[in-house]
Order: sequence, then structure tokens, then C-alpha cells
Amino acid sequence: QVQLVESGGGLVQPGGSLRLSCVASGSIFIINRMGWYRQAPGKQRELVARITSGGSTNYADFVEGRFTISRDNAGNAVYLQMNSLKPEDTAVYYCQAVLNNYPYWGQGTQVTVSS
Repeated sequence: QVQLVESGGGLVQPGGSLRLSCVASGSIFIINRMGWYRQAPGKQRELVARITSGGSTNYADFVEGRFTISRDNAGNAVYLQMNSLKPEDTAVYYCQAVLNNYPYWGQGTQVTVSS
């Protein structure tokens, strides 16, 4: 079993910043890839950013250079620094870890961007 625990969500004004964290624990041997997805009300879950064990990253087009994904040296934690937040970034953000081609999900953390 693998557990993912997210933290760092909250309410922020437009233009503000948040840093999301996700820590993996349990039967971890090799995490191939970790990433962040989000789901807004009435919409499908979508990729925000992901990072491989080798450090390669890719971002959704809507990020537009505002977010940065990173991992800790042990490879068991992933972070998402979000700057210049917009109201349309409001969503539940989910952490994903892929082990042996199987995806594990965290419980999600709410991010609300509003004045």
C-alpha cells in the first residue's frame, strides 16, 4: 500500500501564491513519476504538472510559467509552487504517484482563488 498526503491548500487572493506538498509513504520502492492534477466543479480531472524520477518535467498549457513542480532528494515528496494565481485555478488539487505503472492518488487539497 502507498499513501499520499497533501497539504498547503487554502484561500488566496488573485495574484497570490501557494505551495502544495505531497509526501508518499508505505511500500515504496521506486516511484517512477509524481505529479499534480486538479478538478474544478463540473469539470474533468486534468493534469497540472508532473516530474519523473530523472527530473524531467512537463506542464499543462494553462500553467503559462506560473507554477513550478519539484521533488525532494529521496524522491518521496513532490511540491507545487503556484504563483500569480487566478480565480480559474480554483479546484481540488490531487497528488499522483506512479509505481510500477500503477497510479496512486492522494485525498486532494482545496485551492480557492478569490477576492
